[in-house]
Amino acid sequence: MQQVNSGVAYLLWCLCFLGICGGQRFYTGHMTSGLVYLFTFGFLGVGQLIDLAFIPSMVNRRNIYLRGLHAQQSLELNIGNIPRQQKFQANASPSTAHSPMQKLLLAAKKNGGQLSIAQAAMYTGLDPKEAKKLLQEAEKVGCAEICNDPVTGAIRYRFDI
Repeated sequence: MQQVNSGVAYLLWCLCFLGICGGQRFYTGHMTSGLVYLFTFGFLGVGQLIDLAFIPSMVNRRNIYLRGLHAQQSLELNIGNIPRQQKFQANASPSTAHSPMQKLLLAAKKNGGQLSIAQAAMYTGLDPKEAKKLLQEAEKVGCAEICNDPVTGAIRYRFDI
């Protein structure tokens, strides 16, 4: 996964001494403002100076975006008419109604369809390593997908409930 480096952004900022302004904005994904900076010489240098303080936050936001972009790759396959699961669940034995996977799905439903590893461990009563394996199993069977929290970048499992 590609990451944006603040050192490179500062080096691109230094291009303003050669008359090429806005390189740091292109590098951090701000194409429109990068073009504005390029054609206005960084708002006559004022915008370039202000960007010295903003480069760390621009790099951080770009890295969070890139992590989320790569984590949400998924594939949907429609293979036609499949019998509903409700018929299968009606025939299921009572012992599976309280399985860890069922507890996990109920916890996801209560939490708006998203769980962290710690939340899964708390709701299922499993230790975190087993909860992580259970979440990975849910992802393999198609019940969940891995995504990142847009603010913190923490790993979340999004359930289709």
